[in-house]
Amino acid sequence: MHGTVFADRADHLDRLRPGDELLLLPDPPVDDDDPGVWVHLPDGDLLGHLPPEIEAWLAPWLLRGGRAEARAVRVSGDDVPSWRRLLIEVACVV
Repeated sequence: MHGTVFADRADHLDRLRPGDELLLLPDPPVDDDDPGVWVHLPDGDLLGHLPPEIEAWLAPWLLRGGRAEARAVRVSGDDVPSWRRLLIEVACVV
């Protein structure tokens, strides 16, 4: 996952455990060629966004009405590079 180092988002990782559910929200449909998919805690706090290679296919899926579920798989501390601190599993629901 990307973007956890901005705006103290990494502080939210302390509240997260493996198996916890997460929310995936796509950018609103605008004239953006590369919409993002943002990862939030269930209470709405922002954690970061998915890598661009996943956002490229998942954002259009979500914007067309598709559903996806996400769960934390591994949560690491500051001894791990920011982009590797949170490993999540994303499953498309059909």
